[in-house]
Amino acid sequence: MSVITIFSGIFCSADAVVRDVMDSTGYRLITDEQVILKAAETSGMPENKIRRAFSAKTSVFNTFTHEKECSIACLRLVLATELERGPAVVHGFCSLLIPQAVSHVLRVCIIAEMPYRIDQAGVVQGLTEKDASKQIHAQDADSAAWAEALFSVKDPWDNALYDMVLPMNRMDVAKAGALIEENLIKDAVRRTEASIQTEKDFLLAATVEMALSRAGHDVSVSAENGAVVLTINKQVLMLARLEEDLKSIAGAIPGVESVKTQVGKDFHQAHIYRKHSFEVPSRVLLVDDEREFVQTLSERLQLRDMGSAVAYDGESALALVKEDEPEVMIIDLKMPGIDGMEILKQVKSTRPEIEVIVLTGHGSEADRKRCMQLGAFAYMQKPVDIDELSDTLKKAHEKIQKFKT
Repeated sequence: MSVITIFSGIFCSADAVVRDVMDSTGYRLITDEQVILKAAETSGMPENKIRRAFSAKTSVFNTFTHEKECSIACLRLVLATELERGPAVVHGFCSLLIPQAVSHVLRVCIIAEMPYRIDQAGVVQGLTEKDASKQIHAQDADSAAWAEALFSVKDPWDNALYDMVLPMNRMDVAKAGALIEENLIKDAVRRTEASIQTEKDFLLAATVEMALSRAGHDVSVSAENGAVVLTINKQVLMLARLEEDLKSIAGAIPGVESVKTQVGKDFHQAHIYRKHSFEVPSRVLLVDDEREFVQTLSERLQLRDMGSAVAYDGESALALVKEDEPEVMIIDLKMPGIDGMEILKQVKSTRPEIEVIVLTGHGSEADRKRCMQLGAFAYMQKPVDIDELSDTLKKAHEKIQKFKT
């Protein structure tokens, strides 16, 4: 029996259509939340970080942490494993993770025009037109970013991605369900020996991708009858060494018969391949109103494989703490608006697990004592020796890792 995937906009009656199809087919349901929960168990990553993979807003630290790519890899692996259990309705963002090569999948998109969706938002959640429009646009932005990340397609409702696009403003739930069931029995989506093999290839590729991700790598993976192809889409300074490392990891996976590496279409663009290092901090937030100094410091830390982002004032820093969860902060004391001392107070009162290093050129001994009393990890003076600062960051990172375990 075939698999049904349903990708939809919010307030398009998709849940009702899913229920109708499940009642008619007896299929089990696979939702994003189910996949996220199992992905968290599999990877050890927090659920909220995995869920963020579906968001249009990517973490400022992602270039170094590869958290989005790791989350997607784990979601793929969980979904591929679930498909082994047999036919199902896959509803949500995860529905787009199944490769097009798996032909026994009926790919359905459920969408509607804005007036219909706004009306449904009022009926289902009692939202005003303004609030409904805001929520719809935000969710559609996430959908667009997801489609672009997976397929380089900016329109998440593009007909090319689906076998069927159902406009719910033109049909009722029963009609939509009937159309899905009618197409489910067609030969084009019938399960065959060849399509079953592509499903197995999907599972093998997902297993390899997860293993590489755990090792800090970010490459595209495909598989066909045990032959694995790894595609590198970013410039690499020592390509041969990277290829050797990738082949060593992938080749050790059961079921892999051969491993080939290749460079992709984005290989010659400006961005550089970065392997995530688990030994050094990759979520460092630098807070200083001296722009030239803090930008230079950020670059020097990046040369040491430490991922960093920059905020030029206290307000922006606290907003990033709320949105992006840095592990270590390096803050200046004297800044306009919210100063470093206040940042330290707020961060240690609300997010005590974040280690804060004070780096200032204007502090006094009294300031040092006060900062350490408030919970600062270290208090350092400008100009700072970069090796000393790097060593302090590594010690802070070690403390964080011990706390996590």
